[in-house]
Amino acid sequence: MYPGHHAAHRPDAPAVVMATSGLVVTYADLEARSIRLSHLLRARGLGPGSHLAVLLDNDPHYFEVIWAALRAGLYVTPINWHLGPSEAGYIVDDCGAEALVTNAALSDLASSLPPVPTRLSIGAGIDGYDDYAGAVDGMPTDPIADEAEGAYMFYSSGTTGRPKGIKPPLPGAPFGTGGRLDQLLRGLYGFDEHARYLCPAPLYHAAPIGWSIATQRIGGTVVVMERFDAVAALDLIERERISHAQFVPTHFVRMLKLPAEERMSRDLSSLRTVVHAAAPCPVEVKQRMLDWWGPIVYEYYSGSEGSGFCAIGPDEWRAHPGSVGRAVVGTIHVLDDDGNDVPPGDIGQIWFESQAAFEYHNDPAKTRGAFNDRGWSTLGDVGYVDPDGYLYLTDRVSHMIISGGVNIYPQEVENLLVLHPSVMDVAVIGVPDDEMGESVKAVVVPAEPAAGDDVAAELIAYCRANLAGFKCPRSVDFVDELPRLPTGKLLKRVLRDRYRSEPGPAPRGQ
Repeated sequence: MYPGHHAAHRPDAPAVVMATSGLVVTYADLEARSIRLSHLLRARGLGPGSHLAVLLDNDPHYFEVIWAALRAGLYVTPINWHLGPSEAGYIVDDCGAEALVTNAALSDLASSLPPVPTRLSIGAGIDGYDDYAGAVDGMPTDPIADEAEGAYMFYSSGTTGRPKGIKPPLPGAPFGTGGRLDQLLRGLYGFDEHARYLCPAPLYHAAPIGWSIATQRIGGTVVVMERFDAVAALDLIERERISHAQFVPTHFVRMLKLPAEERMSRDLSSLRTVVHAAAPCPVEVKQRMLDWWGPIVYEYYSGSEGSGFCAIGPDEWRAHPGSVGRAVVGTIHVLDDDGNDVPPGDIGQIWFESQAAFEYHNDPAKTRGAFNDRGWSTLGDVGYVDPDGYLYLTDRVSHMIISGGVNIYPQEVENLLVLHPSVMDVAVIGVPDDEMGESVKAVVVPAEPAAGDDVAAELIAYCRANLAGFKCPRSVDFVDELPRLPTGKLLKRVLRDRYRSEPGPAPRGQ
C-alpha cells in the first residue's frame, strides 16, 4: 500500500506526529505533498533510476521527500547530517545525486556540498538552493503518470573507511506494491493500521526510516523524536499510547539508568511490541528490559543489503540468551576460512543463501568480496549457530566498532591520525563501554616517547576538526609498539583481546 490508499479512506488519520512540537501530518497531507514534489522532480529531469539525496534532521518533511522519491521510481539516499563537509560531499558526488533536499537547520553543511542540478532548502534561504515551498507549491496534486516503486540506496562504510552505496535493483513494480519489510512488520510484530510506532533514532539510518515508511504503508502512525532522551521516551509511550517501538541497546541502557521511581511512574501498558537491533545487546541489559517491560521485547539481525533476516522473540531468547535468532529470510551458513560449513557451535564467518541481489555502488571489487562462489553473501560478521539453529554473533570480520548503534570504521580514523606529526604508529579499536556498547580508543606509538595528556588531547581535537564527532576517539593510550607481523599487518584481534582481558594503560584525553 501507500499513503494515497489511507488518504482515500482515512484522510484525517495521523501519518506523523512530531514528539516535541506535537505537529501532526495527516495521510491526506502526506499524499498531496509527496505528489507535488514528485511532479517537481519529474519537471527537473529526474526519471526512474535517478538519484535524490536527503540531508535532513528529524524533520516532518522527511516523509514526503522519501515518498516522492519512491513513487517516482528514484533511488533515494539519506545522508547522515553529523558528517563533515568532505564526508557528506563524497556521498553526494558518489551517488550521482541529481537533486538534494535539505533545511535551514543544516545550512552550514549544506552550503559546503558540491552543486547538483536541483537543490531545495526547507525554511530560510541557503545560497544556491531554491526555496522548497515555493518550488513545490502550485505543482499538480494528481499522481504522476509513470509512478513506479523506487528504492533506498543507503551508504555503509567499507574497510577502507570510504562509505559505499548499497544498491539494490529497482523493483520495477507498480507503486504501492510494497516489499518484504511490510510483510515482516505485519507477520512478526503485529503492525496494523492502529499501530503507533515510536521512532527515537535519526531518520537517516536504514532501520528508522525503513520501518517508519513501512508503518505508513500499513496505515499506522509514526511518532518521531527529534532527539532521543530517556525520560522523554517514557513520557511519549505514556502520552501517545505507543504500541510499537524500536530501540538500540544504548537506549535501553540509558532508560535503565534512570532512577527507579522515574522508570516505574509511567504507564507503559500500551506497549505491545518492542524491537531492538543495530548492535549486540548485553545479556544482562536484555534480561533487565524483559523483567521491566515483560515478554514484549524482540530482536532481529539484518543489514541494508537485505540478504538475510534473523529474528527472536522474548520466550525464545530466554531459552537461548545472547542469540539474535533464527533465519526468517535466507538460509544461514557458517563457513571456515576455506569456505567449508562448520558444525553447530563452531565459530566461522556468517553467510546467507538467498535470492537477494545488491551491489556496492561504484565498487565492483567490494561487491565481488561480498559473495562467494556459491552466490551466498556476507555482512562480514563472525559467529556460530547452536544445534537448534539459533545464531550468535561473536565478532566482525572488519573489526568495525559499534557505538550506540552507529557503525564506525577504524581505518578512516587511523588514516587521519597517522598523518599527525606526533604519531609514529596507530591502531583504532572499540573497547567495552557500559552505556554505548563500545567506545572508540586510539592506541598510539608516539613520535616522542614522553607523550602525555597534552598530546592525547591534541590528537582527539585533531580528529574532531576533521571527522564527524561520533567517529573520534574518546581516549588515547600510548604504547611502545603495536602487535604487527613482519609483513606489517596489524594483529588487531590481539590488541582488542588485550583490552578485553586486561585493564591496559591508563586512558588519556577523555
